[in-house]
Amino acid sequence: MFFNLPTLRSAMFWVFFIFVILMGCEARSLVDGPDNSGSKDKPSNNSTADYLRLYANQMKSYMNLSVAPCEDFYEYACGNYRVAKPDRYSSKGRSNYGDVIYILSEVVEELVGRTDLAEALNVSSELKVAQQFYNACLEAELYPFNAADPAHLSLIRSIGGFPAVDGAAWNASNFSWVNMSSHLTNYGANGLIREEILPVYPFPPNIKLPELGFDHIVQEANIASNSSRAYRLNEERMRGYLRSFNLTDDKITEVIDGVFAFWRDALKVPGECDIYSYYPAESEFNQSTNYYDISWNGLHADENLFCDFYYVELDKVCNRHPEAVANYLAMQMLYKLDPKLKAPKEQKDYCSITLLTSMSVLFNKLYMEYHFTEEKRLEVFEIVQELRKSIRKSLENAEWLDTATRDEALLKESAIEPHIGSFKDNARLDSIIREINSLKIDNDSFASTNINLKRLTIDLERFSSRHFEELGNDTKPQMMLQGMKVMAAYYILDNSINVMAGILEPPMFHRSWPLALKFGTLGFTVGHELTHGFDTTSAFYDGNGKRRSWWSEKSRQRFEERAECYMDQYSKYLIPEINRHINGKTTMDENIADNGGLGQALAAYRSHKEQMLQDSGEEQISEQMPGLDITPEQLFFLGFAQIFCSDNKEEHYWKDLTDEHTVDKYRILGTLSNNEDFFQAYNCSVGSGMRTEAKTCRLW
Repeated sequence: MFFNLPTLRSAMFWVFFIFVILMGCEARSLVDGPDNSGSKDKPSNNSTADYLRLYANQMKSYMNLSVAPCEDFYEYACGNYRVAKPDRYSSKGRSNYGDVIYILSEVVEELVGRTDLAEALNVSSELKVAQQFYNACLEAELYPFNAADPAHLSLIRSIGGFPAVDGAAWNASNFSWVNMSSHLTNYGANGLIREEILPVYPFPPNIKLPELGFDHIVQEANIASNSSRAYRLNEERMRGYLRSFNLTDDKITEVIDGVFAFWRDALKVPGECDIYSYYPAESEFNQSTNYYDISWNGLHADENLFCDFYYVELDKVCNRHPEAVANYLAMQMLYKLDPKLKAPKEQKDYCSITLLTSMSVLFNKLYMEYHFTEEKRLEVFEIVQELRKSIRKSLENAEWLDTATRDEALLKESAIEPHIGSFKDNARLDSIIREINSLKIDNDSFASTNINLKRLTIDLERFSSRHFEELGNDTKPQMMLQGMKVMAAYYILDNSINVMAGILEPPMFHRSWPLALKFGTLGFTVGHELTHGFDTTSAFYDGNGKRRSWWSEKSRQRFEERAECYMDQYSKYLIPEINRHINGKTTMDENIADNGGLGQALAAYRSHKEQMLQDSGEEQISEQMPGLDITPEQLFFLGFAQIFCSDNKEEHYWKDLTDEHTVDKYRILGTLSNNEDFFQAYNCSVGSGMRTEAKTCRLW
């Protein structure tokens, strides 16, 4: 993709292992465990034993013990997840690591009543606003969704109109799809301009290609037939909204046909906006200035990170389908405002999750004070340090690295800065929190209140971008300040490993777990992120986060030769639900980090356990989970795999296929199929499903 500022864009590599603060995540909460109670007292042996028994039963409930682990470890570890998981609110796919959002939302339900804690932390007025929204949400009639609420229609008319509803009163000559899409970004809605904030000063918005559709992303292949799931789900969603406005069936069919015709036309525009390629545009997309004016009051217009070629061509398509585009964008706004509840019983979950995701800065302050203990921070710090020792040994023992590159790599590792819990910038965080006071609660209309909240949420997310002129050019990304995020990340621009407090919940971590389980879950996560510091992208950034190529050409060539093994391996995985293969090229760096991270975690576990035995003078440490008759190293691999237990439908696979991470199931299968220690732990012979060949891929 060609950008007006390619040097800025090429510097943007915010490498995530997990970033889960999504409305669609489900959870199984174990908040009554001794580590989640909020108490800073040491739990009793009895409470720990009870918790471990409860959690071991949960792990076992996800397993399909009729499948041999050496044949299909995903099915063995996660085969029963889809039926064993509890029935809770979800508007998207289910995953075990996504379950953490419900643990955190239940913490929010507790914290929203902690006026005493808010007073002590000087956020009383902001918590009062949160309480008012939460009560309004609980009391509102959200099921079924009233798309035709006057507040919704008033908003839509103010930003571009709804021709399906307004008929002749809608004037095509006054309509601008760019303007309407720009307004949608102010509410977090998915129009034809998809915004992401880049994590480097001055935190400009980057414009990603739009994802068309509602409940199911549409592509030419999946809407070729009117009977396809993609067609049916999107048709049902639009039909439901349009019926709310009492349109005739013939009119509804006409509107839906128009949107599909627009989609089919738009899908013919080549999506050649890859950061690694240059796709020349015949002309600049001059209308991009409208977006910066509407969404940013003119800020960041000089950076202009639009893909000119794509949007010049999309503009031609939109000009052929003005009514359909306006109808589509109007319904996208409704889709954003729609709680998507399947039953009234889901409303409480929806309200608490909405509070968590919209006012995370406020609850982060309360959470870090009350729930994140120094004992937990120190233990996680020890795990990070053990992983760092492990990766140093890998760098020292990598025979394919030449001496000069190895020395640079070791120097870079020694400079890694760990942030456990969050990065501290209290003044900026407090400034963001103060903006919550601007939320207008309309006691007569929850729809109006919800609209105001969506706008506030985006304003909070854009805070550092809107105030960049007041910040130094070494300011950290806003996300790093919020410990109550389910996130671990390596940040390439300051060579830091970031383990946020929110991720330190099951199935990722619990202080009562055996070492093997802690290292198989959190240890793997940290190892994955540390491995990103030594991949092809990071080869252009040194230990100070400065752009400098420190790999020799010889070492780089050897790396690429070994990396090709992973590309070939993962490209062979077929997702039968959509009849598409994993893209081994676009997922290569993440797959390498998975493989390297798991190996580093096991080595770190062994080292840490040995050191603990030496320090204690004991001959062994209890590594058993009650009711799970497996060895400690088998538990290590089971814990790793169960992070990725998931329950997806066709639409979720289409969505995941565009991600740089491999689909969950194949992350497990691909990583373990390369791991000799896994083969030994479960006694897998060559020719078994998990070990089809003697040859495996190996880098770190």
